[in-house]
Amino acid sequence: MAYIELKGATLDLPIYDVQGRSLKKTVLRLGRRNTIAEGTDGVVVVRAINNVDLRLEKGDRIGLIGRNGAGKSTLLRMMAGIYSPTLGSVVSSGKVVPLLDISLGMDENSTGMQNIRLRGLLLGMSDAEIREKQQSIAEFSELGDYLDLPLRTYSSGMRVRLAFAVSTAVDAEILLLDEVMGVGDASFMHKAEERLADLHSRAEIVVLAMHSNSEIRKVCNKALWMERGHVRAFGPVEEVVSQYETQD
Repeated sequence: MAYIELKGATLDLPIYDVQGRSLKKTVLRLGRRNTIAEGTDGVVVVRAINNVDLRLEKGDRIGLIGRNGAGKSTLLRMMAGIYSPTLGSVVSSGKVVPLLDISLGMDENSTGMQNIRLRGLLLGMSDAEIREKQQSIAEFSELGDYLDLPLRTYSSGMRVRLAFAVSTAVDAEILLLDEVMGVGDASFMHKAEERLADLHSRAEIVVLAMHSNSEIRKVCNKALWMERGHVRAFGPVEEVVSQYETQD
């Protein structure tokens, strides 16, 4: 059975491009709340995630809420294994699929059809699975003959359509999403919402970060409120989102 468990998970991120004594002093002064410090080698270090204890299990649909910079995207990257915790641990069981940058791995000089394979491989699909799903991905994208042209000839909207079509064709036990992406006109957006809902239903655990509280209430059963890298509240979605909305 799929699960994700974090025990005292803490992540420190070094900032190597803070130059100049006055700028460094300013950054350190702004971080007096134990979120920014200076390491022994003089590098400024940001504590992006701070001592998070959390266990997610089958059936959990978690909405990450919090202000910009609260640590939502960073937490998703830790759950995905992109970042390893500085302290504590992150353990998961089940196939984890992070849809955090849906265009990652796509090549400008390759055709749309070739990029279906490239992106599919990056998401952990086998060659056989890609061949099985390639036609349905192509049809969903509605790009037609453009799929035989290099990606560099695509508009930004066409790129997102293709990336979305590939990314949402994957089978995941644990699905991690960072914001729902805009993918074109109203008719295609309706298709995209239905496809995303189907993807959610097939996964055992879903964790998503988004700024729409109404959407979180609609698709999630729990909410995780992040603030300055730590968990401010975690529990039933209505309870936590209501607390967040009435904060000072």
